[in-house]
Amino acid sequence: MLRWRLLLGTLIIASLVGLCWLDHRAAMPGAWLFPVAVALTLLATGETLQLTRDAGLRPQAWIVYGANLVLVAVAWLAPPAGLLSSIPPAERGSPEAFNGGPSWLLLTFALVVLVVFAGEICRYKSPGGATANLSAAVLSTAYAGLLMALLVELRMAWGVGALAALVIVVKSGDTGAYTVGRLMGRHKLAPRLSPGKTIEGVVGGLLFACLGSWATFRWILPALMPDAANQSIGWHWAIFGVAVATAGIVGDLGESLIKRDVGRKDSSIWLPGFGGVLDILDAILLAVPIACIYWRINPFGWIG
Repeated sequence: MLRWRLLLGTLIIASLVGLCWLDHRAAMPGAWLFPVAVALTLLATGETLQLTRDAGLRPQAWIVYGANLVLVAVAWLAPPAGLLSSIPPAERGSPEAFNGGPSWLLLTFALVVLVVFAGEICRYKSPGGATANLSAAVLSTAYAGLLMALLVELRMAWGVGALAALVIVVKSGDTGAYTVGRLMGRHKLAPRLSPGKTIEGVVGGLLFACLGSWATFRWILPALMPDAANQSIGWHWAIFGVAVATAGIVGDLGESLIKRDVGRKDSSIWLPGFGGVLDILDAILLAVPIACIYWRINPFGWIG
């Protein structure tokens, strides 16, 4: 199992980095990654809805699916479409497209909440269950929709380098935590939520994440962000690595919390050794806000 996870983890990272490179070379920002994001959103939404059903909840699936697709589409289309008159085509998908004006993604999510309420109002028949179903629907749109849309926005606002850095650091941390935990793990981290996770694994994961972050800042970002070639990376790689990897650990345990609560081991069974899409993306989804904050602060003074 260890070899299989290491091999598959490496293939996942390599595939995503390859997609980032193709997307970087494409004439339209997101041309390669947006279809992948749509597919992952649909799969993640289905798994999230199944988890809520396992908990005895009945959110309206058609609203959740539609809302999550709209959120991802808005993250891809709204930045350039909202500022067509002032942003030249060559600059769309850059930070300039996000300066000033309201956040269309936030406004869309607020509209989604409105639609969720309207849907529950229309099907209400008797007391009991409505509040829980509302909560399940909002959770499903926030988890599988809003956070996935934020991944798309990360790429559109700060380029494929920022997205690649997030994926590499999180998955390096995952691989390191699993490997070190299997080989050296003695002290349980959260035995009630995830008995297999150990404190030694967390330390190993942070070290692997920092190593992946250093390699990314040293070689990959300069290749994807031309302005980074002559910049000193200092200790930014360590700050980014620790912050993102820590958020990833919370994301991993967060999904374990949901699965444990509904009596599931994996979110799905389509990928042996990993589970479902949520089992692969859980750490990335909860780490993406940290990555966005990092690039928003922009400690380097450059963005490619």
